[in-house]
Amino acid sequence: MKITTFDPIILTKNVDSVVKIFEDLGFEKTHAPVTDTGRGVVSGFRMKNKDGFHVDVSETTKDITRDEMIIRMNVDDFDEARRILENNGFVDSRGEDLGPLETKSAKSTAMKSPSGFTIAIVEHIKE
Repeated sequence: MKITTFDPIILTKNVDSVVKIFEDLGFEKTHAPVTDTGRGVVSGFRMKNKDGFHVDVSETTKDITRDEMIIRMNVDDFDEARRILENNGFVDSRGEDLGPLETKSAKSTAMKSPSGFTIAIVEHIKE
């Protein structure tokens, strides 16, 4: 399995204020995805600075009381990445009832570690 990107996602109820912080740090919006996760709609911005660093800032309709940090890991083999994480005690935060989120462009899920941090694994579907 190859990891193609590895960067933070900030999940927030205040996307505009978080985006402004990163714009002040030199990041620019490059992409604005909107995704129905089956549990709520997530919209936001993929941002990049001149040195090639990325951060995703996502606003959610999910009921959260404070911002959450997630690690985004794009991979070339979703099933292998999921198996490695499961073998290390991670569980799918979407639960077995929903399973991975599959759209026309990607297959993804968020895996929670035994200690509480989350890695979102994403495999982009190439046409």
